[in-house]
Amino acid sequence: MLVIAAPGQGAQTPGFLSPWLELPGFADRLAAWSDLAGVDLIRCGTTADADEIRDTAVAQPLLVAAAIAAAESLTGEQVPLKGLTAVVAGHSVGELAAGAIAGTISPENAMRLVKVRARGMAAAAAAVPTGMTAVLGGDQEQVLAAIEARGLTPANINGSGQIVAAGTLAALAEFAADPPPKTRLRPLTVAGAFHTSFMAPAVEALARAAATVPSSDPVLALLSNLDGARVRTGADWLQRIVAQVSSPVRWDSCTQAMARMGASAFIELPPAGTLTGLVRRALSGLEILALKTPDDLSAARQMLAEHASAPDASHAPEWRLLVAAGAGTFRAAGDGTQAAGAAVAAGAVLGQVEARGGGHQVAPTFAGTIIEWLVEDGDPVGAAQPLLRLLPDGRE
Repeated sequence: MLVIAAPGQGAQTPGFLSPWLELPGFADRLAAWSDLAGVDLIRCGTTADADEIRDTAVAQPLLVAAAIAAAESLTGEQVPLKGLTAVVAGHSVGELAAGAIAGTISPENAMRLVKVRARGMAAAAAAVPTGMTAVLGGDQEQVLAAIEARGLTPANINGSGQIVAAGTLAALAEFAADPPPKTRLRPLTVAGAFHTSFMAPAVEALARAAATVPSSDPVLALLSNLDGARVRTGADWLQRIVAQVSSPVRWDSCTQAMARMGASAFIELPPAGTLTGLVRRALSGLEILALKTPDDLSAARQMLAEHASAPDASHAPEWRLLVAAGAGTFRAAGDGTQAAGAAVAAGAVLGQVEARGGGHQVAPTFAGTIIEWLVEDGDPVGAAQPLLRLLPDGRE
């Protein structure tokens, strides 16, 4: 089983698209998408310097366009990539590219959405001084506890001994002064605390834009950063990529799903390198390729031929987890949580996580049936802690 993955913000490097523009049709696709993204994708991918492409409003459209165009060059066909038996996943903004590759939305609508997402997140980041710090090594439970103790959020739980803490610069400074045992900290050069509650204004803007975009059910197995679940419908995927802006990226759950689905090979689309490193440490025995330049296409096509004709992936979890967006105390709605077996509607408020300075509601973005609660009323919970398991409607 082949996995095709699109990287997230921070993977871009100056000039990484230069060799790709020599391929027939590649520059034409980027030129057409530039108008939709509000960014000169060709210039930004070739001659722009590191500071310019670090800008969230530039980086995100550039990454999505690069991944989609490279996927088309890989197969010689425009997306979606029909006729393959493969799993598709994206890290953070890479989910928009993955969605287009799997056929949930068109590339043009992916560029329209990433424009709104990028500008909304850039504006939200500018409103409050926030940032992100990668925490490498250490015991995961100790790291998560230390992040929570400083009022930070585990914005990326990447597995392979890597968690990204996000929050105010003051809280990150306190965290750096007293790091968890046996860890190394690496401040990230990003504009703000992505995938945290600080991004709430961007969620609202993206939700409005997503409501205008038609969607289709994916033609390839498509994994979600929210919990590693396989997404079955275009409508669910749209809800998930909106919620993902202020929710932690669970790349660890995605790699676990890949293992359950029998992944045997992994191709990372350009600008490749980040995700291949994570997967190499998390999963053993995979054939792994970072598709960095057109020179790598021959090897990538050989992997397609060898690994994309396996039986369809059917072992991704049918159920989904609802997780806490931040730390606090769980309070059940009404007289108590609904019992296992109860049907719940999309958006139904099942409780809330109360925290100093505010909290957040616990509500699924899809209709489903409660399988089991993993917490009780009054329990303290940490950011990204699973709260309950749900079986979405439409499943066997």
